[in-house]
Amino acid sequence: MQVAGKNAIVTGGGGGIGGAIAARLVRAGARVVVADLNGGAAAAVVAALEAEFPGAAVAVGADVSDTARIEELIARTEAEFGPVDLYFANAGVIGPVGLGAEKDWETTLDVNLNAHIRAARLLVPGWLERGEGYFISTASAAGLLTQIGSAAYSVTKHAAVGFAEWLSVTYGDQGIRVSCLCPMGVETPLLRAGENSGDAIGMAATRAVTSAGAVLTPDAVAELVMAAVDDERFLILPHPEVLDMYRRKGADYDRWLSGMRHYQARLLDSDGH
Repeated sequence: MQVAGKNAIVTGGGGGIGGAIAARLVRAGARVVVADLNGGAAAAVVAALEAEFPGAAVAVGADVSDTARIEELIARTEAEFGPVDLYFANAGVIGPVGLGAEKDWETTLDVNLNAHIRAARLLVPGWLERGEGYFISTASAAGLLTQIGSAAYSVTKHAAVGFAEWLSVTYGDQGIRVSCLCPMGVETPLLRAGENSGDAIGMAATRAVTSAGAVLTPDAVAELVMAAVDDERFLILPHPEVLDMYRRKGADYDRWLSGMRHYQARLLDSDGH
């Protein structure tokens, strides 16, 4: 899909990967609604684009895990630009350290998974009628592998990958494209959440990601996302080594689990715990 002339919604667009994707879309000729729980951050992303691309983007402060707010986002896009062509389900939270409390699981499930399901329920019927649409899910390499430190993050990202796969299998022959972004380390506040948690397993979670491969900039990831959308490629791996890790996991699950336990132990030992 060529994004020039298309209308897109980017959730979690107030910075990080979402902000970079929104900017890259606008520069490629798309019209974008930038949504974020922090409306001021979304507005700042749009303001930075306004001088060069006046009227190409609008900012909305919204909890994009709320069905009513997603409906409002879609309506705003249609009013400003026209029907939604691309939906970037990018908003995410790291979730609690360890097993966490039930209320923290509810939040993590809502943002990392249910937000995708709720958006698809609203968009897919119209896309089927029109014969086209594009759903881009931001999951994580944790959705293919696992995340040391946070059970909720690992589980919800696995589920996000599974939901994206299901969308592609079910509607891929009816004009609906699906891509799933699964990066390792990207330099965003989310990456440093565990490091700043003060919890040994949380700090190990950040080190697990930063020591596993290069930490990329959001702009670099956005460029790769645009290339994948242009190719209509399902799996977007900014860190190609993730595919090798995934293959090793599938080839010998017990050996992989044992290796991950040893890796976790080394990470904890390096912090003196």
